[in-house]
Amino acid sequence: MYTYSFEKLEVWKLAKALTIEIYGLTLQYPFDEKFLLVSQMRRASISICSNLAEGNYRKTHADRVRFITIAYSSTLELLNHLIISYELGFVTIEKYTNVRNLIEELTAKVNAFSIAQKKPE
Repeated sequence: MYTYSFEKLEVWKLAKALTIEIYGLTLQYPFDEKFLLVSQMRRASISICSNLAEGNYRKTHADRVRFITIAYSSTLELLNHLIISYELGFVTIEKYTNVRNLIEELTAKVNAFSIAQKKPE
């Protein structure tokens, strides 16, 4: 099976791991949140992975950085939803801390990846 270059990126692997974590985390949410926080959190996490993958194949630096910026923004959106989820009591402090640490690690890697993409080839 062929491995695409985005699949080799550490930043994409971390984003994918975060997505899987979010899907598991949101399984415990109240049913009435299915189309609200659950949907928003899952969509934001998928957006991170998708934009990193798509941006990896863009030809210009500016275009690649634009997709990375969208991925970063989706990460912050996800953090916002996590904070609200915690404050509403949907997430334990342990899960909150674990996912927040993943988000902090990911934002640092996405930021570094963006800086690396801005440098001329």
